[in-house]
Amino acid sequence: MNFKGIFLNKYLPYFFIAIFGVSCTTSGPSGLFGNKSPHQVYGDKIKEAGLQETAMGKQWFQAADQSLLHPLIINLPYSETGYFPADRPKAVGVRFSAKRGAKITVNLTKKPTTGFAVYLDLWEPSVTSNTTKPKLLASADTISALLTYTIKKDGNYVLRVQPELLKGGEYTLSVTNGPSLAFPIAPNVKSSIGSFWGQGRDNGTRKHEGIDIFAPRRAPLVAAANGVVTRVEEYGLGGKIIFLNPDQEDYSLYYAHLDEQLVQRGQRVKTGDTIGLVGNTGNAQHTASHLHFGIYTNSGAVDPLPFVNRVIKVPEKITAPLVNIDKWVRNNKATTLYLEPSTNFKDGFAIEANTLLRVEAATAGWYKASLPDGSEGYIASGNVSAATSTIKKINIKNAQPLLDEPNALAARKTTLLVGETVNIVASYRDFYFVNKENKEEGWLNKNGL
Repeated sequence: MNFKGIFLNKYLPYFFIAIFGVSCTTSGPSGLFGNKSPHQVYGDKIKEAGLQETAMGKQWFQAADQSLLHPLIINLPYSETGYFPADRPKAVGVRFSAKRGAKITVNLTKKPTTGFAVYLDLWEPSVTSNTTKPKLLASADTISALLTYTIKKDGNYVLRVQPELLKGGEYTLSVTNGPSLAFPIAPNVKSSIGSFWGQGRDNGTRKHEGIDIFAPRRAPLVAAANGVVTRVEEYGLGGKIIFLNPDQEDYSLYYAHLDEQLVQRGQRVKTGDTIGLVGNTGNAQHTASHLHFGIYTNSGAVDPLPFVNRVIKVPEKITAPLVNIDKWVRNNKATTLYLEPSTNFKDGFAIEANTLLRVEAATAGWYKASLPDGSEGYIASGNVSAATSTIKKINIKNAQPLLDEPNALAARKTTLLVGETVNIVASYRDFYFVNKENKEEGWLNKNGL
C-alpha cells in the first residue's frame, strides 16, 4: 500500500472529528470556538493527531504561513478558478487594498460540493518592530464558503484560502467590494454624484468633506442605516441638516441642504425610511438641488463614497483556457512572472524562454503559475504552451544522474547511460527538464553535458 493509503487508513478518523463541528460562520475572529477560526481549530486537530510531524502535515502548515507572508497582489473585483491537489498541500494568498466603509464579499464555489472543506480567512497585515503580525479579521464557514466583512480603515488586506489535508478539488474564488450602507436618495429617484470628497472649496481654502448627490427638489432622502437621529437643525453652510447615528457604529451620517426635515431628534429609523427632502438651503441656494452627504468620526470626516457607492463592478470574465490548470507548461519567450496580473506592475521574476511552470489557477486572461522552486506569479495565458512536445533531443555522452528537482543536491531518480537519448521539454536555470522515451522524466544538469 502506498504512503497515501497508509496515511488515510490510519488517520482518516481524526479528519472526521476535525471536520465535524467546524461549520460555524463568523464575521470576526471569535465565535463558537472563542478566538480561534475554523482553520485554526482544524490545525489543532492535525497537531493532536500528530500529523504535523509527517511530510504532508508540515507542508500544509508551511503553505498556510507562506500564503500570508508572500501573497500575490490583486485588484478588486477579482475572480480565479483553480485546483487544490490532494497530494500537494497548498494555500492561496492574495493581497488587495480597500477603503473604509466598503463591504468585502468573498465567495467560493467548489467541486466536489461535499466532503471537501475549504477555509477562508481575512487578515490585516501589520508590522511591529520589523516583525509581521497579521491580525485575523474574519473567517468563513467551511460549508457555505462565504465571507463578508466591512472595512474599518483604509489599507491592505490579505485573504487566505486553504483546503483540508489530503482532499483535492476545483474551486472558483470571487472577491468583490460594494457599499456597506444604503444609498441616501430613494431608489426610485434619478440621482447622480456630481462632486466628490476632497475637491477644493472657497478658492481652495478648504476641501469638500463629503459627496454631493444631485436629485430633483423635494425628492425623498432615506436613512442609509438603522439608527437614531441625533440632530435636526438649521445653520449656516449646511442649511437644514440631519445627523443620524447608525446602530453599533462609531460614526454619524450627515445630511445637508435639505428642503424639509421629516424626523425629530431621538427618533429611531430603519434603513429606507424617508427622513427628509432634497433642497438647496444653506450655502447651496445658488446651486441645483442636491444632498451633501458626509460621514463624521471622532477623528473628523471620512470619504463617504465607499460606504454608499452604487457602482459595483464584477470580476473580469476568465478567458484563459482552464484545460492547463494543474498541468506543466512552458513560456514561449523570455518574460516576467508578475506579482500582479498586469503588465503595468513591474515587480516579479524574470524567466527565460521555455521555463517550466505549473498552472495553479486562471484569472481573466492570465495564469497564476508556480516555478519549480515554489515561487508564484502571473503570466499571460497566451504566452505559454503545454510542456509536452520536444524542444530538442540530446544524446548522452557521459553518464548523468536524472534528478527529481532542479538542484544539484536533489535525489537521483535514475542514471542516464552513455548513448541514451532524452527529450528536452523545458528548463529552469541551470537544468533541463527532460523525459526518457516520453516516460520517465526529471532534471538534467546543463553543466554535465
